[in-house]
Amino acid sequence: MEIKIREVVANDYTEVVFLWNDVLGVRNVNIENFRVTMENMNKAGNYKTFVALFENDVVGFVTIVQALSVGSSNGYLHIQGLAVKKELQHNGIGTELLRYTENYAKEMEISSIILCSGFKRTDAHAFYVHNGYD
Repeated sequence: MEIKIREVVANDYTEVVFLWNDVLGVRNVNIENFRVTMENMNKAGNYKTFVALFENDVVGFVTIVQALSVGSSNGYLHIQGLAVKKELQHNGIGTELLRYTENYAKEMEISSIILCSGFKRTDAHAFYVHNGYD
């Protein structure tokens, strides 16, 4: 399965909103508030959303923010959301998105990545532990 990863574009928004709702269970995300949020994130300049494509279809995404940290000139990355279509999970797509994020951090000379995951998302916890996060 060949996956391509690139930055999100406006034509991807519908698929990304679907993933926020379907996979992450965030029910208050719709195309309009997502578009506005993406515009604000782009203006801020320290947010990135990358999408995973399989046969030109969005099958996953990761949203990150570079945050400031006292004592660190480059701060850290915070993964705000990562999702892969349910029917394509366990095919390495999420891991590819994590590795892409880690490489982006290296390019930006950022040495720390943090994330939060809901208590009930035990499958997500297992995925992150499997990928070296705790």
